[in-house]
Amino acid sequence: MARTRVRITSLLALSAALLLATGCGAADDPAPKDGAKPPEGKPSVVVTTTWEGAFAKAAGAEDIKVIVPQSVHHAPDYDPKPSDLAAVAQADFVLYAPFEPYAAKIKEAAGSKAKLVEVELDNDPAKVSAEVGRLAGLFGTAEAAAQWKTGFDAEYAKLNKELEAGWPGGRSPAVVTQVFTAWSAKLAGATTVGTYGPEAVTPAQLAELAAKKPALVLDNAHMSTGPVLPDSGARQVKIVNYPGEDLELLPVYRNAAAELKKAMSGS
Repeated sequence: MARTRVRITSLLALSAALLLATGCGAADDPAPKDGAKPPEGKPSVVVTTTWEGAFAKAAGAEDIKVIVPQSVHHAPDYDPKPSDLAAVAQADFVLYAPFEPYAAKIKEAAGSKAKLVEVELDNDPAKVSAEVGRLAGLFGTAEAAAQWKTGFDAEYAKLNKELEAGWPGGRSPAVVTQVFTAWSAKLAGATTVGTYGPEAVTPAQLAELAAKKPALVLDNAHMSTGPVLPDSGARQVKIVNYPGEDLELLPVYRNAAAELKKAMSGS
């Protein structure tokens, strides 16, 4: 009987080894275990905000977890929750911006082995293309990023052409921009005559900017300090930098173009 038990035990061990080697057990449990990488080796990416998330999606990432809720107006003020730390612990990459000091603390507190990647958040098209390409190199998703860039370039060129066709009197409008909305002036083909922020505008700056006689003030919806040149006659346009929950960048440009069209037409 002892010899029979040994033989049965050995056969059971061999069967288990064969199942593991051939992967037969996966059919009964298709869902990945906690902490496992997504299918086909695609990276698991945790991002601090939807802005980094949109860059990651454009680069080809599919498994993306956003830490800061879109309802938080000023992302650097966010206080990470335990669930945020749990998400970071399972990530391959954690994307953050330099002005978001809590990102490094999130990774440290979670004990994650994820690669921490600093992202330059700027919707200038050249900078977007550079960052998306860099992230795609890290993710191993260059083909997906190239396809996205083709569509992005075409849509950007279309919006730029439409805005330039709407210049008042056929002339490039003079604008003042908040430092993080300069990209929208470029989209419109406008002439930037001054910048301000992110701090509140001082009386001396107000006088200097007003003297430039801008037609438009392109304000940052996420860091607005209120009316910038209220007595100058310049129209203040609210520009939104952060994408929505769908993590799509192009709607940011379409929305900015729509606001700029209204401002230039006087409607």
